[in-house]
Amino acid sequence: MKDLMGHAIWDYFHNENPEDLQTETSISELDELPVKYLFRDFEEMNKIEKKALKLSHGKVLDIGAGAGSHSLYLQNDRNLDITALDISPKAIQVCQLRGIQKAVAQNMLEFSGETYDTILLLMHGTGIFQSLKEIDIYLKKLHSLLNENGQILIDSTDILYMFDQDEDGGVLIPANGYYGELDYIVHYKGESENPIKWLYLDFNTLKNAAENNGFTIEKVLQDEDSYLARLIKK
Repeated sequence: MKDLMGHAIWDYFHNENPEDLQTETSISELDELPVKYLFRDFEEMNKIEKKALKLSHGKVLDIGAGAGSHSLYLQNDRNLDITALDISPKAIQVCQLRGIQKAVAQNMLEFSGETYDTILLLMHGTGIFQSLKEIDIYLKKLHSLLNENGQILIDSTDILYMFDQDEDGGVLIPANGYYGELDYIVHYKGESENPIKWLYLDFNTLKNAAENNGFTIEKVLQDEDSYLARLIKK
């Protein structure tokens, strides 16, 4: 793994000629992702993020922490016991340099040892599940990381709107597999990562999977095509 996202976060933090990241998926064109966006403070966050951070309580695990903006807010403004977890070693080094006391570079499937009251999976958190056939593996793992009655706060987007409609209003979606399973590619400074699998989930599909894996689930907030869900360990 080239860790281009981590590389960009590192360059921005150290002011080493950072450039915007570029991302694309199997169904969308190149899109600019300003690295500065990953360093935003609470006031600059969207409705879904703000709501999730307000609902966080107890001991918190922030999965896919990136540059650590969510973790920093919970640690410094809310005085919560927070662990930032990300697969990117460089991103986690930046989290530590920004003052996050507990920051771990590891794949969530290999992470263990403690349990939490709140697990955060933000910025299209369902993406980490990769595909529908993997989702049970991830939800079982998350279940094992939670304390009794612990909660997962996770967001996603129903990307049905990205597909063409026919004259009757029916949506033309690919016949093979689930329409939210995409290849996601990151580009930075002329380099490209290998495509990773990324999963955008509509709420009902997430609800079915959550209920099959020992959770109750509610939709906390809907914002256009995106939503925040809370899963509670039964």
